[in-house]
Amino acid sequence: MNRGSLNLIAGLGVISLLIAFFATCFGTISIHQMEAWRQWLSLPSSQWDQQTHILALRLPRIVLAWLAGGALATAGAVMQTLLRNSLATPFTLGIASAGSFGAFLVLAMPGLAIFGSMSAPLYSLLTSLLCLLLVLKISSRSNRADGLLLAGITLNFLFGAGVMLVRYLADPFQLASMERWMLGSVNAVNINTALAPLPWIALGLAFILPRLSALDQLAFDEEIAAARGVPVKRYKTQLLLAAGLLTAGVVAYTGPIGFVGLLVPHAVRWFTGLRHGALIPACFFSGGIFMILADLVARTSEIAGRNSELPIGIVTAIVGGPFFLLLLMRKN
Repeated sequence: MNRGSLNLIAGLGVISLLIAFFATCFGTISIHQMEAWRQWLSLPSSQWDQQTHILALRLPRIVLAWLAGGALATAGAVMQTLLRNSLATPFTLGIASAGSFGAFLVLAMPGLAIFGSMSAPLYSLLTSLLCLLLVLKISSRSNRADGLLLAGITLNFLFGAGVMLVRYLADPFQLASMERWMLGSVNAVNINTALAPLPWIALGLAFILPRLSALDQLAFDEEIAAARGVPVKRYKTQLLLAAGLLTAGVVAYTGPIGFVGLLVPHAVRWFTGLRHGALIPACFFSGGIFMILADLVARTSEIAGRNSELPIGIVTAIVGGPFFLLLLMRKN
C-alpha cells in the first residue's frame, strides 16, 4: 500500500472519530460538551446534571451508528467484488428480509420473547444466519454461474413474503413496532446494546482482512486468480460468509438500513481505486462517518412542525436513492 493510501485511511479514521466526538453535542437540545464529558468520565451517574444524562443517551447510538455504517459499507464492497455487480448490496442475498422475518415473529407473537428485550435481535440474527447458510448451500449445488445471486434473490422474496404474512396475521397494535423495525434505528439504550454487534463484525473482518490481496485477484479474473494459487471456491465462500456475518450482526440490532452498502463503496473508489487494501479500511471509516451524519440529521430534523426523531432508514434512502438512479443512468 502506498503512502497516499495510508494517509487517506489514517485521515478518514481521525475524521470519523472527530465527527463521532462532536456529534454528541448536537440534537434537539444542545449541550456544553466538555463539561458533560468531564462529568461522564469522573462522576457517578447520580451526580450528573441534565447535560451529562443527554450525553449518556447520545453516545451509545453514535457508537452503534459508527459500527453499523462501517460494517454495511465493508460488506457492500465485498459483495460487489464477489458478485461482479456494481449494484450489489449487503442485502442482495436476502439477509435483511430474513432478519426482519425473525424479528417480526417475536413482535407479532410475544410468547416467543423468551429472552426478554433481546429476543427480537436474537431471532433476527438466527434467521439471517439461516438464510446465509441456505444461500451458500443452494449455490454450491448449482452449476449455474449466477446460482449464488439467483438463490439470494429467491430467498429474499421468500422471506419477504414471510414478513408480509406475519404482518397480515399480527395484532394491529403490533404493526407500529413492526414499521419502526423496517425503517431502521440506531437508538441504543446503553453502551452494551451499542457494542452487541461487535463480535459479529470482528468475526467478519477477521475473515476479510487477511484476504484483501485475494479480493484484488478475484475482482480481476477468477481463472487467473486460480492459476496464481488462490483457492477461489474456498475464499469466495469464506468472504461471502464474512459479508453475511457483518450484515446479519448489524440488521439484528438496527433493522434494515438501506443504501449504505451501495453508496459508500462507490464513493470511496473514486479516491482509493480498486485495490482492496485501501478500499476496505476506507469503506469502514467512511461508512461510519456517513451513518453518524445520517443519524445526526435524523435526530435534529423538524418535519411538518414535528421536532422528533426521523427514522434513519428514511435519511439514508433520501441520500442513497438519487445516487442509485445516477448509477443506473451511468451504466446505461
